[in-house]
Amino acid sequence: MADAPSRVPRGRHAPPREVREELQRQRLFEAAARVFSESGYADASAEAISRAAGMSKATFYEHFGNKKACLLEIMDDAARVALEELVKAARHAGDDPLERHRAGLRAFLHLVVGQPDVGRTVLVVSVGAGPEALDRRDAILEGFAQVMFDEAREGVERRGGGQRFATVEDAFAVVGAMVELMSRQLRTGRPERIEDLEPIVERLLLGALV
Repeated sequence: MADAPSRVPRGRHAPPREVREELQRQRLFEAAARVFSESGYADASAEAISRAAGMSKATFYEHFGNKKACLLEIMDDAARVALEELVKAARHAGDDPLERHRAGLRAFLHLVVGQPDVGRTVLVVSVGAGPEALDRRDAILEGFAQVMFDEAREGVERRGGGQRFATVEDAFAVVGAMVELMSRQLRTGRPERIEDLEPIVERLLLGALV
């Protein structure tokens, strides 16, 4: 997710309506992630999010039906960006399958480092936001696992050999373990930095590839 943009110019210098609406949406995303991260799902409110974004509550409801809809869209947006970054990093790492996996997982970790409010919202807060948010969380993790599985399989086919996951469930085991490690770090500060998880995740990856 992009950083919150500056306030939108008004009057004759104002951008087109669709641009204004997208800028408003990004500001609300950023503010909502901060409020969810600091207050938790139950104590967050449309009013608090609007206030953090410097907007009216009416503007919030122009974009989202309620705080749950806002949370789900944050999750979807974060997953889209993370998948794009993971795949881009992997494909820039060359042809070696293991290096591609390492680069992709490293990009994922660094994305959470750069956006801790979003990371905490998606990985921690969503767990307590009800069945729909949990289902969305599961679907996002399964999507990551499928992409990792497909990337490994395509690499083996392209090179005529190499390491891959035996099943999609093996890829999901790596994704799930990594997410739980990051979730614990965001909640408890253990280990001290998310980057410290990189060698642990790499060992998990090596153990899952065949």
